[in-house]
Amino acid sequence: METAFYYTIAVVLILASATCWVSLLFTLPGNWVMALLATLFALSYPDAEGMSWWTVGALILLAAVGELVEFVAGAAGAAKQGASRRSMVLAILGTMIGSLAGAIVGVPVPIVGSIIAALGGGALGAFAGAYLGELWKGKTSRESMNVGTGAMVGRVLGTFGKLIVGAIMFVLVSVAVFVPWF
Repeated sequence: METAFYYTIAVVLILASATCWVSLLFTLPGNWVMALLATLFALSYPDAEGMSWWTVGALILLAAVGELVEFVAGAAGAAKQGASRRSMVLAILGTMIGSLAGAIVGVPVPIVGSIIAALGGGALGAFAGAYLGELWKGKTSRESMNVGTGAMVGRVLGTFGKLIVGAIMFVLVSVAVFVPWF
């Protein structure tokens, strides 16, 4: 009976980890939540039965790498075009709003529609935020357009990088719950 409970919890952890991975499209901290869930699992099932602490450490490190990749790509895209801090902050805010709006707009197409629309909405939100931030600073429309485009490209690249890291984390969690020494 205890073995059945363990495997049930392991499957719940894997499903929750998949949900965490999808949440990355909405600029939510899915990789950190995945690492937290793995930590709770490791606390509940010591090395002999469940996930090792080495795996938990690797997950935390990967979550940090994912954040770094997303931040560097997003900031580099806008900064390369001479973005101001105001534009970068508005690009982040625009990304969040755009991702949520895109997910709502994409609802008619089950699952895939919301995911693609959230990614596109986030990119457009980054563009709009950076563009408006530069106009607010007094830059020309052309300069603002360049910064907005840089923010949009950076956001897309950063999101893809973070998704790749999240996919690695998901595979690591999925294997670790069934291979205790992993």
